[in-house]
Amino acid sequence: MAKNLLIVESPAKAKTIEKILGEDFEVKSCYGHIRDLEKDDMGIDVNNNYHPRYMVPEDKEKVVKELKTLAKKSNEVWLASDEDREGESISWHLAEVLGLDPATTKRIVFHEITAPAIKKAVDTPRRINMDLVNAQQARRVLDRLVGFELSPVLWRKIGMQRSLSAGRVQSVAVRLIVEREREINQFTPESSYKVEALFAAKDINGKSVSFKADGPAKLNSQETAQQFLESCKGATYAVADVQVKPAKRTPAAPFTTSTLQQEASRKLGYGVAKTMLLAQKLYESGQITYMRTDSVNLSDTAMGDINNEINQSYGKQYYQSRRYKNKNESAQEAHEAIRPTYMNQHTVDDADTRRLYELIWKRTIASQMSDAEFEKTIAKISISTNKDQLTATGEVMKFDGFLKVYLEGKDEEDEEDTEGILPPLTVQQQLEFREMTATQKFTRPQPRYTEASLVKKLEELGIGRPSTYAPTISTIIKRNYVEKRDKEGVKRDVSILRLSKSGEVEKEVIQENTGAEKSKMFPTDLGMVVTDFLKQHFQKVMDYGFTARIEQEFDEIADGKLKWANMIDSFYKPFHSNIEVTLETAERAKGERELGIDAATGKKVIARMGRYGPMVQIGHADDEEKPRFAKLKSTQSIETISLDEAMELFKLPRNLGLFEGSEVTVNIGRFGPYAAHDKKFYSLNKEMDPYSVTLEEVAPMIEEKRKAKDERTIKVFEKEKIQVLRGPYGPYIKQGLRNYKLTKEQQEKAADLTIEEVKAIIEELKANPPKKVARKKKS
Repeated sequence: MAKNLLIVESPAKAKTIEKILGEDFEVKSCYGHIRDLEKDDMGIDVNNNYHPRYMVPEDKEKVVKELKTLAKKSNEVWLASDEDREGESISWHLAEVLGLDPATTKRIVFHEITAPAIKKAVDTPRRINMDLVNAQQARRVLDRLVGFELSPVLWRKIGMQRSLSAGRVQSVAVRLIVEREREINQFTPESSYKVEALFAAKDINGKSVSFKADGPAKLNSQETAQQFLESCKGATYAVADVQVKPAKRTPAAPFTTSTLQQEASRKLGYGVAKTMLLAQKLYESGQITYMRTDSVNLSDTAMGDINNEINQSYGKQYYQSRRYKNKNESAQEAHEAIRPTYMNQHTVDDADTRRLYELIWKRTIASQMSDAEFEKTIAKISISTNKDQLTATGEVMKFDGFLKVYLEGKDEEDEEDTEGILPPLTVQQQLEFREMTATQKFTRPQPRYTEASLVKKLEELGIGRPSTYAPTISTIIKRNYVEKRDKEGVKRDVSILRLSKSGEVEKEVIQENTGAEKSKMFPTDLGMVVTDFLKQHFQKVMDYGFTARIEQEFDEIADGKLKWANMIDSFYKPFHSNIEVTLETAERAKGERELGIDAATGKKVIARMGRYGPMVQIGHADDEEKPRFAKLKSTQSIETISLDEAMELFKLPRNLGLFEGSEVTVNIGRFGPYAAHDKKFYSLNKEMDPYSVTLEEVAPMIEEKRKAKDERTIKVFEKEKIQVLRGPYGPYIKQGLRNYKLTKEQQEKAADLTIEEVKAIIEELKANPPKKVARKKKS
């Protein structure tokens, strides 16, 4: 038996470290968190300084039992969970569960899994940092208080299934996506005309080459654009001025968690969760440093390795030492940026992680390389027939510098027109005119968020930390507040005016595709309704500044400047009061929008959230005739659907064809979309779209549901519409929508019950309903 037991978070990491430390150490994994808050009463004693009550979850009992056994046999237990607040918390929980003294137990930290780093950590152990533990504990307790108290309010006031939840970070993330969607929906494009001229001049080899020059500032109407082109008829063009200026580009800092997530999205198309999964794999196999960090620092050792690598691979003219500063002064997770462990390792063998590793390697190397140097040329071109000038710009790369390795990606909102290369131009040089165009351009709204740009925005606002971004995005998609999907573009007419070499101005209309988007975050109607409700009743929780200030308070707890219970108390008391008032006074939220009047019946048509999702309703529940319902298509929204589009939804049922000799039709009822076959009705599976589902998809579903129903059906009395069914707790009677519980004796002879006996049981239970047993609360 090894003298020392060292506990880490993951089994992959354990194997690597055990090889480094040798036979004196047995390295075991605790598989992440080993305790969490109890479920009952939130797991928090709000009347006792918010004291948390922890439990070992069932799936961790085996791990904890093994670690206890090993700990008793070992001379010393070392705690080596990750170097961040979550990791510090895991070490404290291990100490508590294993009966170790946090004041004396050795705690070691490292941000790379290499022999020097591990051995140095073992040589310089520290103690558990309770300030970091308390910062994590404060976050966990606060998030539990918000989630457990706010979610039931949503169940009551929005009335959907209990999949609804709210959270301190997730709710403001959804708010960002909702507000961006509304900006887009309310945006009215404005058009203007961009003038561009095409000229020819000789290059250094005497060959005629084409280049473009821009006209004056954007022209606001087709009339002014035509006037400008008309004023250029018969003109000659000459170079009026040439300015050549040096320009340079500087490399970006090494990766932090959020910048890695953003760049992997732009360049590799990876979602945030995938990026973190692959980065974790690289870290645990010892190939990169710790992947949850706010820091852009590089260690002296890393700087030396990078210097050697650049000099050997590219030459000393490509090296430029740089120290980057954190924008976030409270960067508190790890102490170094994400970088390769060994800079001379340009790639990895593992196919899954190779692309991400190479991205990290290139970014790290580029951060210490020379600026890229350019020569920027700006040429002004005179027009003989008017006083305006055209401008041609171009640049020539003089030294590629860091661009030899890496160019940072851009988000849509940051994209700019790229500049071309100009031929040599001299003042008074006459230019050959080829054509001039005035093209209609339209303003565009801000693009919808990608996972990467959402992370960037949350970071800019100071909301969340490296460890929270991936789970936040996963949660809002899982809760059906947000969808990640593509959007097809629509055709739009674009006018072009063209002044030809012959001096004629011609008009042309072409079509362009606009509004197409890929892998964007779209809010669902449910997300919009929940956001509006929370903004109306819980302004503080939904306030960006307030949420960011809470993050700052967590940092103060981590620095030992603020007591965590005091911080929780100042938040919770007004929040809890707000919960009670809202439960008492707030109306149910439906996200209702009146679309107009149904011409056929004269009844109101409204779009709203229903129990089964967004829908359109004709008529009111109080009307003599029952209202009609239709489910919205996945591409439609309560906020944007028109009356005509809504009425189209009522043109179901769709006839899908014959199955087993009977027609299968799809329709939508009050309880959602369903298929009808052989006088029986089957609710469509959640993923099935009633407007596009096919017979090939519906037929197997009918067979499956019919089989399930047959297996649970014991007896049917068709005339009386009474069934004896098999349930999870034994046989029971169903009449209409009501269920009647059978005694144990009645259950045993359920198959032999007569209609008379069944009716007698129903009458008896109606007259003497069973008393509800109150649930006992855990003390």
